[in-house]
Amino acid sequence: MHLDLPQLIKSLGYFGVWAIVFAESGLLIGFFLPGDSLLFTAGFVASQNLLNIWVLIIGAFVCAVLGDNVGYVTGHKFGRRLFKKEDSWLFHKKHLVKTQNFYHQHGKKTVVLARFLPIVRTFAPIVAGIGAMHYRTFMSYNLIGSFLWTFGITLLGFFLGKSLPPEQVDKYLLPIIGLIIVISLVPSIIHLVQENRAKEVEIFFRFCVEI
Repeated sequence: MHLDLPQLIKSLGYFGVWAIVFAESGLLIGFFLPGDSLLFTAGFVASQNLLNIWVLIIGAFVCAVLGDNVGYVTGHKFGRRLFKKEDSWLFHKKHLVKTQNFYHQHGKKTVVLARFLPIVRTFAPIVAGIGAMHYRTFMSYNLIGSFLWTFGITLLGFFLGKSLPPEQVDKYLLPIIGLIIVISLVPSIIHLVQENRAKEVEIFFRFCVEI
């Protein structure tokens, strides 16, 4: 089934775009939503004078910040209860301790960079809450990440749309959206490949030691 993203944005309007940004930023069910391509295409649509670019961006920024806050509160309120659970075959408290230590050391850049990674941006604020990242620190970097993401990607679509002749907009829009989706997935794919290689090396060395 073909998804006509520009037409969907025109139909949903500001509130539809803002709702998707909010859901993808802090609700578990929003991890599959098209954040990067949505913002870029919305900016592109705004370049055709169908939406006001500043109303669009400011609303998206506010919803991104609020969404991350909902995710953080969810993780902090419900995830922290896991520390009271006993270890089982499925759950080990040491993993939560590792998460907490990781966010104490790398939480700032994680909150910012996660904004540009599909799926990760949905779970990062939740994990920050579980890891007990200091809220004031989380909020500061949440604002930075949300600003860079919403303003950067939406304005990129807007100015690119303005630079193209009107008769060529439909010709280039879909290929550009496809390219953005691929680029946004590359860091996650590289991370998975590196992680698998690290596991293979660890298994190899264990095998050598056992021999």
